[in-house]
Amino acid sequence: MRALLAAILLAAVPLGAHAEGVVVFDGPDVLTGVGRRIAGARIVVRDGKIAALGPAETVSVPAGAQVVDCRGKLVIPGLVDTHSHLGVYPRPRVPAHADGNEASGPLQSAVRALDAIWPDDPGIRMARAGGVTTANIMPGSGNPVGGQTAYVKLRGSTVEEMLIAGTMGGLKMANGENPKRVYGKREKAPHTRMAVAALQRELFVDAQAYREKWERGRNDDDESPLTRDLALEPIVEVLEGRRTVHYHTHRADDIMSALRLREEFGFDLVLQHATEAFAVADQIAAAQVPVSIIVIDSPGGKHEAIRLRFANGEELERAGVRVAIHTDDPITSSRLFLRSAAFAVRGGMSPDAALRAVTLEAARMLRLDERLGSLEVGKDADLVVLSGEPFSVYTKVLETWIEGERVFDRNDPNDRIYATGGFATERRPEPLQ
Repeated sequence: MRALLAAILLAAVPLGAHAEGVVVFDGPDVLTGVGRRIAGARIVVRDGKIAALGPAETVSVPAGAQVVDCRGKLVIPGLVDTHSHLGVYPRPRVPAHADGNEASGPLQSAVRALDAIWPDDPGIRMARAGGVTTANIMPGSGNPVGGQTAYVKLRGSTVEEMLIAGTMGGLKMANGENPKRVYGKREKAPHTRMAVAALQRELFVDAQAYREKWERGRNDDDESPLTRDLALEPIVEVLEGRRTVHYHTHRADDIMSALRLREEFGFDLVLQHATEAFAVADQIAAAQVPVSIIVIDSPGGKHEAIRLRFANGEELERAGVRVAIHTDDPITSSRLFLRSAAFAVRGGMSPDAALRAVTLEAARMLRLDERLGSLEVGKDADLVVLSGEPFSVYTKVLETWIEGERVFDRNDPNDRIYATGGFATERRPEPLQ
């Protein structure tokens, strides 16, 4: 069926000069992200979509197409990061740039990441140098409810150009050390895990009542006009299944608290980080909740992360849990995203599962798998050209493409510095002689 669709799409490509805008990736090996490897492949992209994909001898090159020579290289789907702070914690990390946590109060469901994303963040260029094409940019985890996330492609000069059409993003929530630390040291609630959960439950109950008022079309005790509540509207969207909760949690008991909240209010949930998920893997699997893990080589000074292990992903997968991997950039660098997945392979995940964890499974957790996350006919032409196997320490990202447009080219000195240098290494003009 896909072969027939490819033939139809190719036939629709006009020949000659009319094929402008058609890009052909010629000769690479391709890892599709759905368990298939194609040696000596050819990919035809038209209008930002994959129009044809298969062995080179079965896919013709439309006349007038731009041909990218990929012989001896490997092409994989564009990487999807389910948990990033690009743009809201930009480089350099200075107070003027700290827009990730609105710490004026514990419940911040009204705030939106899109109102703080800085498209000129050098970290975005560094992420493209690492093969990242799509990200879930979130507020930080300093609040029990941190705000609304944004699903973006890493392209464009404005947030509007970055946002993925048709998506509203998710809702960031958190428990454990971060929200306790932020407010406890100020002698404000929440001081304890109990208070974190109580505040979250109270907000959901308020949202249920708010939704009921709008369904009735009037207030409880009078005929006064209904007024919007920007803090409760996104919670209603969560209750109605239109917005996914991305929940920062580490310890096994905190994970169970998130699952209890989800069971009580019936929302769509992705567990983020989930350092001790291996300890409650069966419970997570029974709840059919996916997990996006962080895999780092040095967890730092957080007590709740001391049991971090490379085998977390493999143990979750073995229990039947859907697993993605994320950067939490700037906690780990987006340009080393494939290294995080390589750590999971070292911990026991198969290379196929690790690749899905940064592509298709990640896309599913953002409800974007119909558009991206794998290389298949009809999907967005988001792809990465590599010099070798994805989890080899010797492999380099050579090119990154988003919807058929090249957004990183290692051969371009202005791009290469974001792969090899620091955040402030933008190329300067040569001095006048």
